[in-house]
Amino acid sequence: MKIDSTDDLALEVAASQFAALGSEQRLSVLRTLVRAGHEGLSIGELGERTGVTGSTLTHHVKILVQAGLVTQARQGRSIICAAVAYDEVEALSNFLLNACCADAKSPNKDHSHG
Repeated sequence: MKIDSTDDLALEVAASQFAALGSEQRLSVLRTLVRAGHEGLSIGELGERTGVTGSTLTHHVKILVQAGLVTQARQGRSIICAAVAYDEVEALSNFLLNACCADAKSPNKDHSHG
């Protein structure tokens, strides 16, 4: 099967995003923001909930922002991590699941994911 340049780009983006999630602390930060919902959390609240604080938290959030998985916005004096770029996280999940069972040999392909 030939993979076109669009597939290569999707693969490159997905690899970059998965690499950003390659840290337990960053994954914890992302999951905490997902749980917080669309309103997001202040950096202080995010630190309290994850146990990751200071420059370490700032570093992890920066990596997640660069990967397009988290957005940041200023609200007064606080920096809000606008809870997760949901479209990007969903696209990353779909990257893995969209081709589910496409190459299965059985005529009764099971497309359930859970």
